[in-house]
Amino acid sequence: MKLNWIFLWVGFMVVSGTFAQDFIVAGDGSGDFKTVQEAINSVPDFRKQRTTIFIKNGVYKEKLVLPASKNNVTFIGEDKLKTIITNDDYASKLNQFGEQMGTTGSSGFFVFGNDFTARNITFENSAGAVGQAVAVRVDGDRIVFENCRFLGHQDTLYPHGKNSRQYYKNCYIEGTVDFIFGWSTAVFDECEIFCKDHGYITAASTDEETEYGFVFINCRITGDAPEKSFYLGRPWRPYAKTVFVNCFLDKHIKPEGWHNWGSEDKEKTAYYAEYKSHGPGAALTDRVSWSHQLTDDEAKKYTPENILRGEDNWDF
Repeated sequence: MKLNWIFLWVGFMVVSGTFAQDFIVAGDGSGDFKTVQEAINSVPDFRKQRTTIFIKNGVYKEKLVLPASKNNVTFIGEDKLKTIITNDDYASKLNQFGEQMGTTGSSGFFVFGNDFTARNITFENSAGAVGQAVAVRVDGDRIVFENCRFLGHQDTLYPHGKNSRQYYKNCYIEGTVDFIFGWSTAVFDECEIFCKDHGYITAASTDEETEYGFVFINCRITGDAPEKSFYLGRPWRPYAKTVFVNCFLDKHIKPEGWHNWGSEDKEKTAYYAEYKSHGPGAALTDRVSWSHQLTDDEAKKYTPENILRGEDNWDF
């Protein structure tokens, strides 16, 4: 896996001031563009080489679209706490025609292009506790977020594409209800998942023929939510798949762990599992009977490389 050494190299180049970017975005006018969308628009359609956009510290209130014609794009933020891309749309908000935006329409950033990478950036939906309000929706394939933050409440992060593979490394994701939801295959590696108020961490809608849904590896499930106020997940649709491997679970996780979304039929098709969960929320003997505790042999297949490699041998 080449991601770690590339990230170290990129970090060194940024700190040393010699990072080779194609475009610079700076809200104060000191770069090539003042807005991130202007930089995206300037990427040649169907370019085969990678285009790197360096985003200087600042708050960029934009509704971004990375089209399917813009592949091999990398965003590098100057500082993940100070490079903030934000929007405040939400599902019940009305557009200019008086129509509700809906969950998808509320998204602050639509990622349709393949081979997109983002590092050191905060993606925020600042609408507050107003129902569904998506920070980022991802449809492209071979997507990487590293050292990024995703801030919101309900439906913060939307891994949407049914054939999309996504890798989240050392990221922070917060929310309330179903704040990581969708169809994609997504690995969350050494991430912090921060639970607010009460709710459900995940709402997977994995297709039946898709082997992996959401997989959390060596993550910390933290939060300021009350004790026993959060489920690990519930199946948005039948065949939902979510697995936690060697994760710390704090006291806000309910002993039963998983919810069936009011449907006993979904208990028959959903695949919810844990391996070596630890911490106050790891009440393994109290989990619902239709969930699983992986054996050592079963757990061996849950590595980022095995889950995300695919037929094209993606080397993320």
